[in-house]
Amino acid sequence: MAPKKPTKKSPSKASETKSILKRKPVKADAPGSFTLDDDKSAYREMLLIRRFEEKAGQMYGMGLIGGFCHLYIGQEAIIVGLMGAARKGDQIVTGYRDHGHMLACGMDAKGVMAELTGRAGGYSKGKGGSMHMFSIEKTFYGGHGIVGAQVPIGTGLGFANKYRGNENVALAFFGDGAANQGQVYESFNMAELWSLPVIYVIENNQYAMGTSVARASAQTNLSKRGVSFNIPGEQVDGMDVRAVRAAGAKAMEWCRAGKGPYILEMETYRYRGHSMSDPAKYRAKEEVTKMRQEHDPIEQVRVRLLDAGVTEDELKTIDKDIRAIVAEAAEFAQSSPEPDPSELWTDVIAPLSVAGA
Repeated sequence: MAPKKPTKKSPSKASETKSILKRKPVKADAPGSFTLDDDKSAYREMLLIRRFEEKAGQMYGMGLIGGFCHLYIGQEAIIVGLMGAARKGDQIVTGYRDHGHMLACGMDAKGVMAELTGRAGGYSKGKGGSMHMFSIEKTFYGGHGIVGAQVPIGTGLGFANKYRGNENVALAFFGDGAANQGQVYESFNMAELWSLPVIYVIENNQYAMGTSVARASAQTNLSKRGVSFNIPGEQVDGMDVRAVRAAGAKAMEWCRAGKGPYILEMETYRYRGHSMSDPAKYRAKEEVTKMRQEHDPIEQVRVRLLDAGVTEDELKTIDKDIRAIVAEAAEFAQSSPEPDPSELWTDVIAPLSVAGA
């Protein structure tokens, strides 16, 4: 009789929670390199994303945003830290949890919110919605609704950079769920084979759509996913903007030196469900509360600012300014007209006459 095939024991809920809440020591920039002004800038940018996403969630509940809506609340330090290390010309491409990436790239909050509400004033003229908008001007090459589809695109951007001989680096963002997609590994192979300047940023928020990474991945250290392709990787505390910027600078230096791709696994946590329709009953409320209280990326910076002598009144003024920007964006979105029906025939691959219709 053939021996029974061994099965991997599923982790208990307690062990999952313990692994999620365990944080590595902060790998901050060299002493003095992350200045008070850097902290102020990071605080403002992360707070803009947080307040924008809170408003988007509110507008979704009011029926002003349709379809899917994936919020970035809790993960703000990743894109803000990496953009702090990026240069003008570096490209960003990501999945559908993309609003924070757009704002950090410098896209106007009014245009982003108008796109979420399907209005003509949006970045994709109201035709892309939450998951499909882009800005060539800001070198943001889109959020993408297909899981993992952005990874080959980011690899192609890296190929274009090398072909043109510039020093730009492409950053392809994807989550722990997408890390198990086959096209990701095809991209890894080509990127290393051709020494492409691509940073693969795995935003590991622990749950993919709703399944713990411990239950879905045989190798939960996602920074090792490039080992068989000889791609170096690093795990980073994605809740600390200083650690993110330091790791980003290191990876970008690697890519600009012509050494090929690099993998950064950002260990992070989303406070809301996978999307607005997800009640997130697969995790304990105490777990989310503990993350908010002990590891919130914005609160960490706030504490440092207060310790450095910034007053509560100054921080309240920043918050007031951010809320005004978000309120203006919401007003613009609601007052912007819906796309004209003629827009159905614009921005398509080929005219009807050519398509033979």
